Amino acid sequence: MSEFVPRTAQAEILRYTHGKMGIAAVPGSGKTHTLSYLAATLIASDRVQEGQEVLVVTLVNSAVQNFSKRISSFIRQFHLLENIGYRVRTLHGLAHDIVRERPDLAGLENNFQILDERASNDILEQIVTTWQRNHPDFLEKYTHPDSVEKLSYLGSKWKLVLQSMASSFIQQAKDMELTPARIDDAMAQNQCEHDLLRFGVEVYRDYQNALSYQAAIDFQDLIRLAYHVLKLDNDYLQRLQQRWPYILEDEAQDSSALQEKILRLLCGKDGNWVRVGDPNQAIYETFTTANPRYLLDFLKEKDVLPHDLPES
Repeated sequence: MSEFVPRTAQAEILRYTHGKMGIAAVPGSGKTHTLSYLAATLIASDRVQEGQEVLVVTLVNSAVQNFSKRISSFIRQFHLLENIGYRVRTLHGLAHDIVRERPDLAGLENNFQILDERASNDILEQIVTTWQRNHPDFLEKYTHPDSVEKLSYLGSKWKLVLQSMASSFIQQAKDMELTPARIDDAMAQNQCEHDLLRFGVEVYRDYQNALSYQAAIDFQDLIRLAYHVLKLDNDYLQRLQQRWPYILEDEAQDSSALQEKILRLLCGKDGNWVRVGDPNQAIYETFTTANPRYLLDFLKEKDVLPHDLPES
């Protein structure tokens, strides 16, 4: 691989040494290449000491492999040892690292298990099927009068709709750190009772009970508990801040509220955090709790140096 020669916009970003930086990048602008080179130069310039790492947080597992490969390539060009001085993780991988060191603070056993998406969906499907069977009036209420006679035929389609609604409800509730009990209390205090809201709360409660019965958590719980652990143990948080003095966040337009909270804690008040993303290319906004406004608001903060990668 030939040596990386940055364009003007990239060169400005690579002058980064410390503090907070936000980068709005268009597709094809070389943000992965630039972030990888930045990670390597931070290591090569001795800004990362022994026992420390540049932490790169990206969106999906395939991107983890891509970043690791590119950083390793640049590290070789600097004649340094590979796989030392940096860590690349998805948010779920990072949350797992955090919780795995202190499962006691998360209220988990050392051998806790994490259910994958398929297992979680299987549990949710069973709960929704049972709920649907026990609430036939619900389906009649939300089915067009001309189609009520076909309700048995429409039941399978209703199940898919209800399962999708329940999944979105649970993700949103966990991202907002709301338990079923807290939602129940809020509904009572605000005298807010609605069939759809009641459906979401009841399925959410049964889903969490099923996870608890299996001594398991799902991916969304993992993120929620990681934040909980960091908030509970300041000494542990400070050790992680020392371990990861530089945080480089990829695909920040798809950051969720909890992801931003976790990274803000790890960065600390005076830490080093670079966020890169394209606010116009939010892929996961429609079916997760991700929102590009977190990146847009970050770019406007007084202590953040904004940059653009405007050319594809």
